[in-house]
Amino acid sequence: MGSWTHAYRSKCTSLEAAVQVVGPRSNVYMGGNAATPRTLAQALARRGEAIAGSRIAHVLLIGEDPFAEAAAAEQIRHLSWFVGPADRSAIAAGHGDYVPCHLSEIPRLIRAERPRIDTALLMTSPPDRHGLLSLGVEVLASQAAAECARHVIVQVNEQMPRVLGNSFVHIDDVDAIVEADEPLGELVGAAPTAVEQRIAEQIVALLPEGATLQLGIGGIPQAVIGLLEGRNDLGVHSEMMSDGVMAAYEAGILSGRRKSRHRGKIVATFALGTRTFYDWLHENHAVEAHPCDHTNDPYQASQNDRLIAINSAISVDLTGQVNADSIGSRIYSGVGGQVDFIRAANLSREGRSIIAMPSTARDGTISRIVPRLAEGAGVVTSRADVDTIITEHGMAELHGQSTTERIEALIAIADPRFRDELEQEAKEELFYSRR
Repeated sequence: MGSWTHAYRSKCTSLEAAVQVVGPRSNVYMGGNAATPRTLAQALARRGEAIAGSRIAHVLLIGEDPFAEAAAAEQIRHLSWFVGPADRSAIAAGHGDYVPCHLSEIPRLIRAERPRIDTALLMTSPPDRHGLLSLGVEVLASQAAAECARHVIVQVNEQMPRVLGNSFVHIDDVDAIVEADEPLGELVGAAPTAVEQRIAEQIVALLPEGATLQLGIGGIPQAVIGLLEGRNDLGVHSEMMSDGVMAAYEAGILSGRRKSRHRGKIVATFALGTRTFYDWLHENHAVEAHPCDHTNDPYQASQNDRLIAINSAISVDLTGQVNADSIGSRIYSGVGGQVDFIRAANLSREGRSIIAMPSTARDGTISRIVPRLAEGAGVVTSRADVDTIITEHGMAELHGQSTTERIEALIAIADPRFRDELEQEAKEELFYSRR
């Protein structure tokens, strides 16, 4: 063992002692997704009035909110860069705040003390022989938080895979260690619907040989991966990765041999999937995890030729404005990495950015293609950035098109039940007349 072993043992402490450094009105950065240090978080929440007025800064939280009672008691507030299942209710109830920003910007914001981070709560793998702790299934902005925080507390979890890449924190840079095993949060995707399958078929038809893919969460990306049989030498440079990436790599589809950046490597900043997938990630030299100011930086990502960015939306208006973070004025998710990768794909040689979504919501009763976005809805991707929109009814290529051409193209891929209504409203509100 290395010379770090004494330091490691000297920093091991109890849960209660570790979180004592968090006082009132503190800013705490906490890892999210499947790397949420829940044991640490629950211990912190139990401090009650001792942490009154504190904020927990994080990206996506899955599962249950470990701070639900503390937030309801106004002892703590969420500060969310991307709202998820665990904090959506708290944000809606006024027990937290949403920060709209591109995912690529978060490390820079932390380093600029916006906000200043007093304590970082992270989950890691056990140390390797060099004293390096892997951030495992979520890197995102955790290195920036560890670099800037006055106190760095890590929950060392035997169940965390050691994911390679620029994904490590050294024991020397940690102030307190709590050894606490817990299962990682899992995402088990449902089988794609018939609508998602039809959308995926159109996407796959656009993929050039040797493409590098950016894929998100959901049925459409899962369906895309399921349709890649017979392809080879595709690559991945993405914000996230899941079980489908593992299956496609094992089938020889995702070799990455034709990538022009990180050749031969699957690159992402976080992983969310099943336990089988997490085991596959452990010390897998085909995979690299990097901070999000690298994976999502449009310049870095665009160095991959034939970068195909596949994202989704809540609604799209007839001029091409894409709402992906809110339902009306209620924040549902976040800006995330959508614009990062749309701009990267648009800059990439032979790249293409795609917004893929079902044409309707609420069992077909609402059109996702709308004359105007709902009052309060956020524009995540502007009409100047948007490229291609795909629904189960077809594809609209919008980049470089006039507003009249956009209206026609988007009405053509809307659900047929809403097309006449969309055309009438376009005439009344957008001065559209059919050519």
